[in-house]
Amino acid sequence: MSATAVQEAPKKAVASNAIKFLFGGLSGMGATMVVQPLDLVKTRMQISGAGSGKKEYRSSLHCIQTIVSKEGPLALYQGIGAALLRQATYTTGRLGMYTYLNDLFREKFERSPGITDSMAMGTIAGACGAFIGTPAEVALVRMTSDGRLPVAERRNYTNVANALARITREEGLTALWRGSLPTVGRAMVVNMTQLASYSQFKTYFRNGPLQMEEGIKLHFCASMLSGLLTTITSMPLDIAKTRIQNMKTVDGKPEYRGTADVLLRVARQEGVFALWKGFTPYYCRLGPHTVLTFILLEQLNQGYNKYVLGSDKSTGL
Repeated sequence: MSATAVQEAPKKAVASNAIKFLFGGLSGMGATMVVQPLDLVKTRMQISGAGSGKKEYRSSLHCIQTIVSKEGPLALYQGIGAALLRQATYTTGRLGMYTYLNDLFREKFERSPGITDSMAMGTIAGACGAFIGTPAEVALVRMTSDGRLPVAERRNYTNVANALARITREEGLTALWRGSLPTVGRAMVVNMTQLASYSQFKTYFRNGPLQMEEGIKLHFCASMLSGLLTTITSMPLDIAKTRIQNMKTVDGKPEYRGTADVLLRVARQEGVFALWKGFTPYYCRLGPHTVLTFILLEQLNQGYNKYVLGSDKSTGL
């Protein structure tokens, strides 16, 4: 056959980078609509005892009962606007970046990423997403914790736009990135653990003794184990982030000097195990959120590949 008769193989259609980022944000926002009450409980429990060391809630259930009895059932969705904005920024950035790096790795090296590769990509993705999402995170922490304060001390933000505008006006633009260091640090730990372990658990369940087929069952099992590991490793930094973002400045003096100051004071005043205060709602929030996020992301990717690109091959995480 002559050279002129040889036709080049058609170039395989792939999802654009914009689609990868869009699907990352949509999957996170969908999961947040389900788990927002648990995120609120987690925040309230992490803030309780700040300064005095006195516990406000006996358990996660007591926290929920207190919120509902004092503020009404809709208070469990307080700050939902900020939570969705956080997912639209933070999760769009981290999952979009991770998916992009993951696909780039497979294309360049023609193999699945190893544990070290996945951890490195997760760390980069987490740092990028966290910096973009810090303003929404600050608004979320303040809005979800406002109801526990005495009426005279509440900030009373009407919505997330009002929160961001007032923080900028009353405290300066840089206040939107208050706590950015522990936020980025936490996100690097979370994503290094969550995204890397999810990829590795998924590979193990699919190729190991269980030989699980690609599908929701596989995604669920990998997500739940990933969420457990992520909860254990990230909680101390999450408490530091929450307290710094919620702190007030009195006479020009901030309540905490930084991440190390928060961790040391919590351990000294409330005990070392207080660094994992709110573990149950945190995992009950992070576990399902991880499951729902990854399942939605996988389904969106598979649907797009099948119905838009005309490919049955999965290109998920």
